Amino acid sequence: MGLIVNGKWVDQWYDTNKSKGQFVRQDSRFRSQISSDENSQFKPEAGRYHLYVSLACPWAHRTLIFRKLKQLETIISVSVVEAKMMKNGWAFGEKGDPLYQLDYAYQLYLKADPSYEGRVTVPILWDKKTQTIVNNESIEISRMFNSAFNELTGNVDDYYPVEQREAIETLNTRIYDTINNGVYKAGFATTQGAYNNAYQDLFDSLDWLEELLSKQRYLVADKITEADWRLFTTLIRFDAVYHGHFKCNRQKISEFHHIKNYVNELYQLPGIKETVDLEYTKTHYYASHLTINPTGIIPLGAAEHFDVPHNRNRQY
Repeated sequence: MGLIVNGKWVDQWYDTNKSKGQFVRQDSRFRSQISSDENSQFKPEAGRYHLYVSLACPWAHRTLIFRKLKQLETIISVSVVEAKMMKNGWAFGEKGDPLYQLDYAYQLYLKADPSYEGRVTVPILWDKKTQTIVNNESIEISRMFNSAFNELTGNVDDYYPVEQREAIETLNTRIYDTINNGVYKAGFATTQGAYNNAYQDLFDSLDWLEELLSKQRYLVADKITEADWRLFTTLIRFDAVYHGHFKCNRQKISEFHHIKNYVNELYQLPGIKETVDLEYTKTHYYASHLTINPTGIIPLGAAEHFDVPHNRNRQY
């Protein structure tokens, strides 16, 4: 869980001393856009872009889902890093990086920008033509996948429609702060107060979601939007990882009646289960976060079932 400092990789856990024990996530630094605009450096082209992901990371998982939903598998190639993230960060494994035969993701960051400093995160959207990182912000990558390649694929499904953006953004703001990032703020807290606050905010929001989903099928009424997929990638990991590893243990997602049925429905939509690998995910969290789990022991846990019937097609 290191970072790049002065062009070199440093194996260093998050420093929470200045934030009173609270985990603070680094902002993404590569923020270019793929667009058909005349002045765009990055045009939507088949075979030009490569996506690097971890199957454990909920942020990277969003981009895999949008790649699947928008039928981009033949347009954008993908690489999956090793499950364990050890002293050199995200690793490409025995086969290495398919583009440059690199060993670690931090080397890819330095190839894109030798002056880069900071954490090395996934997802990474890479441009093979200019040999640089286009973007490493998951929601921006997802939104590019949502619309930038429509003319190439003919898939015009829209998960971020203009008329619903205000509602989506309102949901995203609370869900990101208290649930998506909230589980990390609880799990990576280094003071009791920081943990207590994150824990309370998390379960306040899960209680709110349970009530909301008792009244409507999806987060924005009766249509699946970006907000649902941003939430799903945290919920699908919750019982396997966050409940135990991150001490988010008031109750499991499987114990929320409406939320559990909601997760089951999203998981069962065509192609989605193919993007989920909870054994890989458990291996990553428990074997990589040695500050939290010093023994590196990966719990066997109970098998999770998301293929069981759900009730989300009822009348609301």
